[in-house]
Amino acid sequence: MAPITSQDSRPQEATNPRPLGPGSKEEQAEFPSPTPAPSRPKFRRWGCGALTPPSLCTGTCSPRSLRMVRAKNWTLKKHFHGHPTDSDFELKTVELPPLNNGEVLLEALFLSVDPYMRLGSKRLKEGDTMMGQQVARVVESKNPAWPVGTLVLAHSGWASHSISNGQQLEKLLTEWPDTLPLSLALGTVGMPGITAYFGLLEICGAKSGDTVLVNAAAGAVGAVVGQIAKIKGCKVVGAAGSEEKVDYLKKIGFDFAFNYKTVKSLEETLKKAAPDGYNCYFDNVGGEFSNTVIRQMKKFGRVAICGAISMYNSTGQLPPGPSPESVLYQEIRMEGFLCTRWKGEVRQKALKELLTWVLEVRGSGAVPQLDTRPASPVPLMWGNPSSGLGRDKDEDN
Repeated sequence: MAPITSQDSRPQEATNPRPLGPGSKEEQAEFPSPTPAPSRPKFRRWGCGALTPPSLCTGTCSPRSLRMVRAKNWTLKKHFHGHPTDSDFELKTVELPPLNNGEVLLEALFLSVDPYMRLGSKRLKEGDTMMGQQVARVVESKNPAWPVGTLVLAHSGWASHSISNGQQLEKLLTEWPDTLPLSLALGTVGMPGITAYFGLLEICGAKSGDTVLVNAAAGAVGAVVGQIAKIKGCKVVGAAGSEEKVDYLKKIGFDFAFNYKTVKSLEETLKKAAPDGYNCYFDNVGGEFSNTVIRQMKKFGRVAICGAISMYNSTGQLPPGPSPESVLYQEIRMEGFLCTRWKGEVRQKALKELLTWVLEVRGSGAVPQLDTRPASPVPLMWGNPSSGLGRDKDEDN
């Protein structure tokens, strides 16, 4: 799948704010004259996009900008059947309309690619732009609340440029330092980080001394879950899908990590890692893996159901759920959740805490550490071990 670039695709004449000198091609095209140019007034392209002599500009421009922008959009060509393939997508060039008053033009800097899109895309129509969040810069504005140059988070999908009325935009934290990659606003200090934060601390209620198990532990969410759990004083066990990932988990502070693809017995491996069982289980995978874990949960164990990536591509019969006997007699609480539940001040507080942890680690190099590798600026196909936010966003391969 070809990448969406974050380069500005505006026509050259629309991006040149300098005065157009006499006799230039642009000037001749719009204002032809048979007489020599020196006696004519110089024309300038103003913020409204119009080419106007300064002496004739009244300052009361049209409510619509005249600048035209061509955006590159990755669209859903057809709904997925099994694993997503390149043929499921189509790259289109779309000419955006001029801005109305109150609108802004956004240029994408980083796009997100997440496993949830496999399920969420079912709500899209074929031909729609793929969903997703992006870090973007305001490059043109007719909204005083969002001046040119403002960095924002936008749900504009896989698009190089988009228009927004500003209502769904979110500014980056004011505390964001210039030295921190902006891509982390789509990772540790963004949706994956928020998912890990609230899933572990609110849904699981993890506290010091608890034993926490997380699968897809090398993913964008799982890696943050494990590191927050260590910060909170928990014992952390992680499952991943390769030896390289297992080494990574150990490097960032997991107490026990294993490759679920190569162990002879998942049940025995889980018992070895935590003989007394698990207080908290952060589930990204579902399926048979989770059925095995539930049987090893402690009394009053808590399960946060974040995802079920082992079944996202399934086209056949889904596996049965966990044993009702284990859930009942161990009095296990299981809860599914979406990170969008937490809004406003509580969400901002969580983001600031995540940012603080990242900055503390970058300054000290201490363990436990929050990994801060930046996101890819292009929407790579999920399932690729190098895709996503500098660590795997998918563990079912």
